[in-house]
Amino acid sequence: MTRQIVSVVGGKDVPSAGAYQSTNPARTGQVVADVGLADAGAFADACRTAKEAQREWAKVPPPVRGRVIASIGRLVEANAESLAKLVTEEIGKPYAEALGEVREIVDTCDFFLGEGRRLYGQTVPSEMPDKNLFTFRTPVGVAAVITAGNFPVAVPSWYLVPALLCGNAVVWKPAEYAAASAHAMYQLFVAAGLPDGVLNIVFADGDQTFEGLERALGEGTVHKVGFTGSSEVGRRVGELTGRHLQSACLELGGKNPMVIMPDADLDLAVEGALFAGFGTAGQRCTSLGTVIAHESVHAEFVERFARAVREARIGDPTQDVLAGPLLDQKFADRYEEYLTWIQPHHRVVPGEVGRITPDNPRGDFTGDGGLYYHPVVVDGVRATDRLFLEETFGPIVGVTGFQTFDEAVELANLPGYGLSSSIYTTDPKHAFRFREGVSAGMVSVNNSTSGAEAHLPFGGNGKSGNGSRQSGMWVLDQFTRWQAMNWDHSGRLQKAQMDVVDITPDLDFRL
Repeated sequence: MTRQIVSVVGGKDVPSAGAYQSTNPARTGQVVADVGLADAGAFADACRTAKEAQREWAKVPPPVRGRVIASIGRLVEANAESLAKLVTEEIGKPYAEALGEVREIVDTCDFFLGEGRRLYGQTVPSEMPDKNLFTFRTPVGVAAVITAGNFPVAVPSWYLVPALLCGNAVVWKPAEYAAASAHAMYQLFVAAGLPDGVLNIVFADGDQTFEGLERALGEGTVHKVGFTGSSEVGRRVGELTGRHLQSACLELGGKNPMVIMPDADLDLAVEGALFAGFGTAGQRCTSLGTVIAHESVHAEFVERFARAVREARIGDPTQDVLAGPLLDQKFADRYEEYLTWIQPHHRVVPGEVGRITPDNPRGDFTGDGGLYYHPVVVDGVRATDRLFLEETFGPIVGVTGFQTFDEAVELANLPGYGLSSSIYTTDPKHAFRFREGVSAGMVSVNNSTSGAEAHLPFGGNGKSGNGSRQSGMWVLDQFTRWQAMNWDHSGRLQKAQMDVVDITPDLDFRL
């Protein structure tokens, strides 16, 4: 039976102003959910509702809010298989990866439940006698969170869990093509004991969301915006929040490099490149963009990499496969455009390109009517090529070469993104020099460009973000503001910098 899903604000269903069908990309005729879309007015109303609810939620002691987060984690854990199966059904993510994604929510809850007892401030010494100085973390207010659908439950948890723990209310706008997964996650969060209005979910298209967000910012009912998506849309969100004197938390795209040094373990590098480039069909913000291989190992690496890609299993995401289909038709259309960027000076390996169909099969696999595409490795990419400079969201990896270490670092930074990066080497000097030189917010040594842990900062620079970080204790700075307090118990007015205790040195003293 097809799921019927609508927005929920203040615990109540919101009337729909439009409609959307979420379909299974592995079987494109199968409808997963009929989604009622809200309009800009409903989004703005949700922000007003959240502002009212946030006042009381902020009064709940942080350790008690931490217990709610703990309950969310236990509920997600108890429903992990069902939620993972829904993710696989709705976006075509292989089940093993989907189950790992759900586990990321649990890990995030496990980390942040303790932060309810560690929202520490400080006691600071004053330059005045009989005066104490304090600092406190206070909630920002209402957070508007807009997320993509390639990680429909894990990445949203990086925003929702710390935002709620810190005493904020949230209006969450998930991707429409992953609406069923998002709605199921919303239900688990609410079942943990969140009061009505503290977490609201709004399904809307991009234009209505942007208009509603602009209204809410103008009315002062949104105090923080979190956005995961493309660099192009991230710029618009950053511009909008900047006009209202806010800084958004932006987690954007990537063109993530992997450097292969002459001393690299090539088998390990191939394994890392295969997972980074083609896991989730290359549809991660941390997916491998370009392999930068030293000239002495370039040819051998490409040969081994092409063999691994040729042997990798692509197909039904409910089975043991490296990758399933692309997420949605719009991503398939965009990916086909990326394939037009392949130039005559490129060498395509293993060879097959395009959608997997009975006329263009992958071995015995003919595509089953889903949005399946051949994984592609493009050797001979140049630093001036679009394939080198621009993000390609899908199963395509470029390969280029280098002669010197400094050249490799320069190539790694050249596209202007700065999310994730990787280097394969057995030389600690090169590992640390790469860390110093690369612009990425995350660096892996002898590991893939993909992968995150709940207690490490996640985020990028340049086209990949504005330096904000998710996960770990670092994200607390996104959802709290520092408040300073001074308490003078001297019984008289003391004026800082005017009434400081004067200790006069003898500056003419000589030994």
